[in-house]
Amino acid sequence: MSGGEQKPERYYVGVDVGTGSVRAALVDQSGVLLAFADQPIKKWEPQFNHHEQSSEDIWAACCVVTKKVVQGIDLNQIRGLGFDATCSLVVLDKQFRPLPVNHEEDSHRNVIMWLDHRAVSQVNRINETKHSVLQYVGGVMSVEMQAPKLLWLKENLRETCWDKAGHFFDLPDFLSWKATGVTARSLCSLVCKWTYSAERGWDDSFWKMIGLEDFVADNYSKIGNQVLPPGASLGNGLTPEAARDLGLLPGIAVAASLIDAHAGGLGVIGADVKGHGLVCEGQPVTSRLAVICGTSSCHMGISKDPIFVPGVWGPYFSAMVPGFWLNEGGQSVTGKLIDHMVEGHAAFPELQVKATARCQSVYAYLNSHLDLIKKAQPVGFLTVDLHVWPDFHGNRSPLADLTLKGMVTGLKLSQDLDDLAILYLATVQAIALGTRFIIEAMEAAGHSISTLFLCGGLSKNPLFVQMHADITGMPVVLSQEVESVLVGAAILGACASGDFASVQVCLSHRARP
Repeated sequence: MSGGEQKPERYYVGVDVGTGSVRAALVDQSGVLLAFADQPIKKWEPQFNHHEQSSEDIWAACCVVTKKVVQGIDLNQIRGLGFDATCSLVVLDKQFRPLPVNHEEDSHRNVIMWLDHRAVSQVNRINETKHSVLQYVGGVMSVEMQAPKLLWLKENLRETCWDKAGHFFDLPDFLSWKATGVTARSLCSLVCKWTYSAERGWDDSFWKMIGLEDFVADNYSKIGNQVLPPGASLGNGLTPEAARDLGLLPGIAVAASLIDAHAGGLGVIGADVKGHGLVCEGQPVTSRLAVICGTSSCHMGISKDPIFVPGVWGPYFSAMVPGFWLNEGGQSVTGKLIDHMVEGHAAFPELQVKATARCQSVYAYLNSHLDLIKKAQPVGFLTVDLHVWPDFHGNRSPLADLTLKGMVTGLKLSQDLDDLAILYLATVQAIALGTRFIIEAMEAAGHSISTLFLCGGLSKNPLFVQMHADITGMPVVLSQEVESVLVGAAILGACASGDFASVQVCLSHRARP
């Protein structure tokens, strides 16, 4: 190569499996997103609080979006592939075929979704044990974690599912297995959702105490006995079969995965903020709280030493940023709650018609309508008489109480568009107040947080962002690249490719916020 020639550009693919869709991006070495595609995925709710998906449907969607983002690219320049996904539970038999997680015995529906709350009785019994592993999940295990769901399967679907099962995967680990044939699990999934410890491994006494001694007996082969840090390269990379499915070349590096919120946290928390005049410039990364807000919201804070926060998950060592402890607050429904409140209102059909006429989303229309009716006062004061308690799906943090319900107080007899707009505002404010509640709990335990870094779908809503700034009293930083979750997934692929020495080195190459 002559001195004047440049090395060919290197690209990485990130795939993000959310609650309702799969998205993929092609990203360059600077973390700039060059191509994007998304594809909806199916969801089933056979009964209240039972939420299911299909791993085959999800993989098919991954293939559609990956093929789209690499169109027209020299495949030899694609160096790595990273996956993130919701922390849903995938069940396969010993031959890696789907098993039913439902009474209908529909094996196509073999995924218990993250927001599924069927295992209430099981999680209550687990929490009654007061086992020491619970101190690493804020003192109380959530019904959304995997241990209660596994216990539910054993107690309710013994013959059709449990006895036949060969593999229980967190969804991100299922995707990396599907791509490589390697059953190794990511440290992120196992530490955050399965009670694994980065230092001590599995705790036999916990699984025996809750009635899942089966896992101990077979050396945890069904839930993972080879564990790798996120970004580690898996096996020999992409298998020929998976390469055909995805439209990529065999052997491309595939990374150990991340949970979707953690990919978003990784994508924003290490952002280089120099030269933007931001108040957080020069402050430690531990002063940042990454808020990943979509269907639900996750609040990611990192620390050099472990901090135990009642009602907040963690501390988890190296689960997101290597070498740091992670605490993870969360709100089980945020985007889903806003949709629920708006779409259930009597004025919603009128809102749809008016938004469509203006070629706007319903939320852009509501935001402009609030500006119209606020008159001289700040928009936040429109809700002086209307208040929402947002725990319609229980409280994840910091109360850790799944029995809590939602509430609206201050209702009147009118149901016009003004009422809908104000109810929408009150819901957004309630969610922001929930974030402040989480921050206060984290700070009381020893965190020192001064700046919010928002990403995810709701961070594209200016009202949502402004209310978080107003209500927490903290500056909010948004990334120039709005798809931080996808960039986080691509960072994993870049790390696995060997082009960067570590996840931290990848982060330092990120484009500016």
